[in-house]
Amino acid sequence: MGSFSPIHLLVLAVVAILLLGGGRFSNLMGDVAKGVKNFKKGMAEEDAEDRKPSARIEAQKSAEPAFDRDGERVRDDR
Repeated sequence: MGSFSPIHLLVLAVVAILLLGGGRFSNLMGDVAKGVKNFKKGMAEEDAEDRKPSARIEAQKSAEPAFDRDGERVRDDR
């Protein structure tokens, strides 16, 4: 009880085709196929990007202090 046999699935498919209509059902399946195709294409592009060597990130120059140890102003930013 509770499991679907192939007969149940066939009856559900026939009911879905009758309710949605043949053309609408085929358009829906075509859209699903396009979505799967685009998903696979996107995954392949992501894999290709992972294989590329990444650009080097240059270290930023450290900021120079505005005051020295004694609290005297070293530079004037005003």
